[in-house]
Amino acid sequence: MSTWVDVALVADFPAGTRRVIDVDGARVVVFHLDDGYYAIEDVCTHDGGELAGGELVGREIVCPRHGARFDLKTGAVTAPPACEAVAVLPLKVDDGWLRVRDDRWD
Repeated sequence: MSTWVDVALVADFPAGTRRVIDVDGARVVVFHLDDGYYAIEDVCTHDGGELAGGELVGREIVCPRHGARFDLKTGAVTAPPACEAVAVLPLKVDDGWLRVRDDRWD
């Protein structure tokens, strides 16, 4: 079973920022937007490139390599060339910490 991994103290992770962390061997990017926190695997399903450096458009991340877009809440593809959703990971705030885990393999 995967464990919860600390991302940041909530007080030190302001809206509009993102962090890349390792969760059970997977590279994960965590976003703090005005409407909440989101965590996705940092891998474009089109070609395996990193998403963390992509532009945010509302609640979507744009892959910096080929322009595929993904919804941060659902992982769904919102623009090609990707056709498979990106993995979304659960988050929680606990004792002032933002925590994430990868429960895909549990």
